[in-house]
Amino acid sequence: MQQPTSDQSEKSTHTEAAQGQLSHRSSGSLTPFDQPTAVHFGAGSIGLGFIGVLLAKAGYYVIFADINSKVINRLNDDTSYTINYLEPRRPRPFHVHNVSGVLSSDKEGIMELAKDIADKEMKLVTTSIGFGALDKVAPIIARGITSRKQGDGGSLNVIACENGKGATDVLKDAVYHNLDKETQVWADDYVGFANCSVDRIVPQPLQEQKKLLNIGVDRFFEWVVDIKSLKSVNHDGPKPSLNPPIPGMILTENLPAFQARKLYTFNCGHATTAYLGILYGHKVISEAINDRSNVFPTVQGAMRESGHALVKEYPDIFDEDGMEEHIQKTIGRFKNPEVVDDLTRVGRNPLRKLGVEERLLGPFHLAKKHGLPTEHLAVGIAAALMYRNDEDDQAVELKDTEEKFGIEETVVKILSLPKGGDHYNEVMHAYGTLKGKTTRPQEMN
Repeated sequence: MQQPTSDQSEKSTHTEAAQGQLSHRSSGSLTPFDQPTAVHFGAGSIGLGFIGVLLAKAGYYVIFADINSKVINRLNDDTSYTINYLEPRRPRPFHVHNVSGVLSSDKEGIMELAKDIADKEMKLVTTSIGFGALDKVAPIIARGITSRKQGDGGSLNVIACENGKGATDVLKDAVYHNLDKETQVWADDYVGFANCSVDRIVPQPLQEQKKLLNIGVDRFFEWVVDIKSLKSVNHDGPKPSLNPPIPGMILTENLPAFQARKLYTFNCGHATTAYLGILYGHKVISEAINDRSNVFPTVQGAMRESGHALVKEYPDIFDEDGMEEHIQKTIGRFKNPEVVDDLTRVGRNPLRKLGVEERLLGPFHLAKKHGLPTEHLAVGIAAALMYRNDEDDQAVELKDTEEKFGIEETVVKILSLPKGGDHYNEVMHAYGTLKGKTTRPQEMN
C-alpha cells in the first residue's frame, strides 16, 4: 500500500525566492513587489524556522506580523534571516530572503496588515501564535477580508499552523465574528480556511547560542493541509497544489489520519521520552532516548502500540511497514545530539497532555478500541502522572491533586478512568511498577 509522502526535507533544488538582497517595504505600500505574497502571524521559531522558509522557497514574498518590535525592526533592516540545520555534519546555513515585518500591536501596523491582506497579490495568510492568541489576530484578518471584498481581490487561503486539532476552525469562527453577514457570504465563496497538521522540531536555543534571526531547525518537516477547504487549488499538475505550489506541502482529503499520526506517534513519543527521562535524571531528549535500559524500550514500545492502532483505524491510509519506517525516523530525530531539546519544555503542561484525546490517553484508548496491547502506553501515562516541576502551574496542580486525594482518585479525576475498570487497573499497575523502579529527582524549584 503506497502512502502519501510524509518524509519531506528541504532540498537545494527548490527554487529559492529572490537570491539577492531586496529593499525594505515602503511605508503604506500594499505589496512590496509584483509577486505572490503571504502574511504569517508569528515571527517566532515556527514562523521563521518552518512556515516562512517554505513560503519563501516557493516564491512568496513573506510578511511577518509580530508584537516583538526588536524582531520586526531587524527583519526590515536585513530583509533576510538565517536557518541552520541541526545535524552533526554541519551543513551550510540557508539564507531566507524576500521577507519583511510589520508590528501587529499598534494601529499603524494593523492598518498596514489589513491593506496587505486586501491586495490581489496576497494569496495566503498563515499563523503560528498559539491557540490562545488566534482571537487577537482575527479582527485584523477580518478587516483585510472586508477590504478585499470591496476591492474584488479574489480568492485567499487562511491556514492556522498551530500544534493541535481544529486551529483554523477556531480562527475562522473568530474572523467571522468580526464580519458582517454580507461579507461572510462572500468569504464562504472566496476565502478558504483549511486545517492542517505541522511537524518540525525548532528547539529554543541555549542562552549562549541565541542570535536574533538565526534559527536552528531539525531538517525533517511535515505540513499536511486539508485540500477540501482550500480555494483556487491547481489540479493541472501531477498533484493538486496551491498557486504557486509550496514544495513539501501535502494536500490531503484525509487530514484526520495525519493529525492522529502526528499526535499519537511523534507527540506521544516525545512526551513519553520527556516524562521518563526526567524520572531517570536526564535533562534533554537526545540524552534520555539513548538510555536503552530505562527510556528507549518504553518509548519505542509506546509508539509501536500507537502505530498498530493507527493502522487498524486508518487501513486505507497507513500500513504496518510504512508506520514502522515513520516511527524509526521519528526516534532518529529524537536521538539527534545537535537538537538540544529540554525535557521540561517538552513535558510542560502535563494536565493538557493527559487529556482524553491527547498524545498519551488518545492512543491508549484507540489501541483498546481495537483490542491491541497498551503496556508501554500505560507506562508513559504513569510517568506523566509522576511529573513534578514547581515552575509549571499544571504540574503543581497535578501534585496538589495527588497529595489531597491520593493517586487512585487522581487517576479517576484527571484521566476520567472509572475506578476498577481494565483501563484504570492497567494504569495503576504501571504507576506502581514505575514508582517502585524510580527515585524521583529532587523537585525543581
